[in-house]
Amino acid sequence: MYDVDELLEAKRQIDSTLHKIREVVKTLEAKENPSRYKSQLTLAKRRLKAFGIANQLIEDKLAELENSHGSH
Repeated sequence: MYDVDELLEAKRQIDSTLHKIREVVKTLEAKENPSRYKSQLTLAKRRLKAFGIANQLIEDKLAELENSHGSH
């Protein structure tokens, strides 16, 4: 499937993307009339959730690989 290095790189990319999306959310929420940006905020928050799930799954897989290698 994927090796540890590929998973770690994917996690780094997701972490970077999460950071950027959080900044977008902060910027939009700080606007004078944030309700004008409701759809963009909704999309950004959905992306945060999706990338958060992906990150958790990668972390779970990394832990699983670590445990399987450590027990042999």
